[in-house]
Amino acid sequence: MEARESWVEGACSNFARDYGRPARWVALAPGRVNLIGEHTDYNEGLALPCAIDRQAMVLAAPRSDRRVRVRAWDLGETGEFSCDSLVRQGNWLDFVQGAFFAFCEQGIDPHGFDLAIASRVPLNAGLSSSAALGVALAAALGAGLGLDTSPAEWARLAHRAENEFVGVRCGILDPFASALGREGHALRIDCRTETVDAVPISGAELAILLVHSGVERRLAEGVYDERVLECREALEAARRAGIAPASARALRDLEADHLSQLEEVLEPVAFRRARHVIGENVRVEAFCRALTTGDLDALGVLLAEGQDSLREDYAVSTPEIDWLCSSGRECEGVVGSRLTGAGMGGFTLHLVLPGHLESVRERISEAFQARFGRRPESLAVLPSRGAWLETRSV
Repeated sequence: MEARESWVEGACSNFARDYGRPARWVALAPGRVNLIGEHTDYNEGLALPCAIDRQAMVLAAPRSDRRVRVRAWDLGETGEFSCDSLVRQGNWLDFVQGAFFAFCEQGIDPHGFDLAIASRVPLNAGLSSSAALGVALAAALGAGLGLDTSPAEWARLAHRAENEFVGVRCGILDPFASALGREGHALRIDCRTETVDAVPISGAELAILLVHSGVERRLAEGVYDERVLECREALEAARRAGIAPASARALRDLEADHLSQLEEVLEPVAFRRARHVIGENVRVEAFCRALTTGDLDALGVLLAEGQDSLREDYAVSTPEIDWLCSSGRECEGVVGSRLTGAGMGGFTLHLVLPGHLESVRERISEAFQARFGRRPESLAVLPSRGAWLETRSV
């Protein structure tokens, strides 16, 4: 708590130094780790993330004109644009412009702001740094525009910004986890109905260790968009074959009982993509039950099945991720391991018995260095609260 307060106070001092006046609003939004339910959100399925104790922070002060000035301290970058001219540039500033775009799409005419951004969520690592930034922007700008927006609305604004302006065809999982996170809990998110149920995670029984594969991932490029398209094509083929009803909107509308029929009519790649999504929705429900009952063996099996499916059916793993998951499962005290996030790099997730956390971290790090020639970044994270807003006195 003291470290976070010191970080915020230091940021406020830096804002006053850079802009010559104090910040009026400070918004913080956490990254997230997805325990299970990967690539289900844009298929309107189920997911089980939790917010983590690493946040993005946005500081804001209003302007009397239409200009927006932005300082991204961690990147060493500055940017500027007009509320009247929101144009994609293909860089970090698109996420800021996207927030203004999302408000404009709701019929709100924003004025200018001075903004500053800082973040403790690792970038391009599968922990949803972009959603954390988007949610914090939505919270700060909403307050600055005099709107009484809720955390769920912050999440929807952030999703619209990333989806429709930045161009990442993601689902609601990441912004909802960031906005609505609850300390000591995971969130069972139904990405179709947008209902969220808190599922307790006992810190006395489970610790969350994240180990980086050393491979950066970028959502707006390549594989992610391919998977979105492949899922749409699989659904359309299932409709044509009469397996999915004409009213089906996503692979969420298919169930495990359909798999034998799907295998007969879908191309092999399309079938594997559909099998992953269908199976992953089942695994989310089973994982929630296992968390609730404390069935650690079941948790381990489900994580392993999820990783196998992400590697074989969804093809989003990498040799480094495969090795980390296999190595993790061999460590005493590890309940289970799998990749977290969309894949193709970033962090792996390891659920660990708390008394073994440091020994597992050291064993995996030493073995990874021996295998790949570099020591991996690792983080122990806690299931944490969602986004919040602070109004500063001026």
